Amino acid sequence: MTYTVDNDNKKPTRNGFGDEIVALGKENPDIYVIDVDIAKSCKTDSFAKQLPQQHVNVGIAEQNAAGLAAGLATTGKIPFVATYAVFGSLRMGEQIRQSICYPKLNVKIACSHGGLTPGNDGGSHQAIEDMGVLRTFPGMTVVMPAHYNATRALTRKAAEWQGPMFLRFTRDAMPTIYGPDEEFEIGKAKVLREGEDLAIIANGDTVRLALEAAELLATEGVQARVVDMHTIKPLDVDEVRRSMQCHGRVITVEDHTIMGGLGSAVSEVVAEHGGAMVRRIGVQDQFGQSATYEELLELNGITATNIVATARELLALDPAGGHVEVQPQGR
Repeated sequence: MTYTVDNDNKKPTRNGFGDEIVALGKENPDIYVIDVDIAKSCKTDSFAKQLPQQHVNVGIAEQNAAGLAAGLATTGKIPFVATYAVFGSLRMGEQIRQSICYPKLNVKIACSHGGLTPGNDGGSHQAIEDMGVLRTFPGMTVVMPAHYNATRALTRKAAEWQGPMFLRFTRDAMPTIYGPDEEFEIGKAKVLREGEDLAIIANGDTVRLALEAAELLATEGVQARVVDMHTIKPLDVDEVRRSMQCHGRVITVEDHTIMGGLGSAVSEVVAEHGGAMVRRIGVQDQFGQSATYEELLELNGITATNIVATARELLALDPAGGHVEVQPQGR
């Protein structure tokens, strides 16, 4: 199957969560949504109106939301806490660790405004370290869908999944890649494009950038494997190892700091198994700033053109060390 980027059909991934959680709540009365006074922003306002008996708004009290969710989970309910990613990972961090992950409770932390998408709200609201922090919590599953359809599918999978989970969504509208009937499995990556010269592993919004870069590279005769690693914990280690076979060249792309997130997770596999060079594209050791989302991506080098430039650099290197002349396959 061929996957392409449909820029004419854009929706925020948070909308996918909002629509799917209503459908799930109607099917299963044990599904609850806990809001922290930002239901409209998290797209759970429709759930609150249609299913008020399964909805609680605790106000601006994220730690209390985590505690309430933990309590509900002990009674067999399936609570989804909806908030911004920066609050759902950092402000709630201790409660998630102690009250949810430690007792292995079935709580889902569903967060909008992930990564740099808060844009002009500035660095205080841009969650660039959220997945890295929560990935370290034992038993926590970490998922970031690429767009609206993927979010609906993975939200449904989250409701079926047993145990703590962090779901990360974007504020801005993202292009469509998958159809509405696409199948997903937690912990199993999706290969969107086959290639033998190098692999590009991305998640969330950066999947579309990886596909765009692969198209540009193809015009130069370079065939890139593109992988949507929507789950960074548990990581699809088998797919990472397959990607390492692409002449030992791997690029990771993420809307997240390069420390602790997707790039780190992939690098850990490479460090243990060897045989590949990795280049990580993402936010460097710095906070965000106020600008549009696209401007922030450009400022941080999270672009298709920078992926192409990084690929050219890797293609000129020998995985065993030194420079080599590479004749990419597909010419």
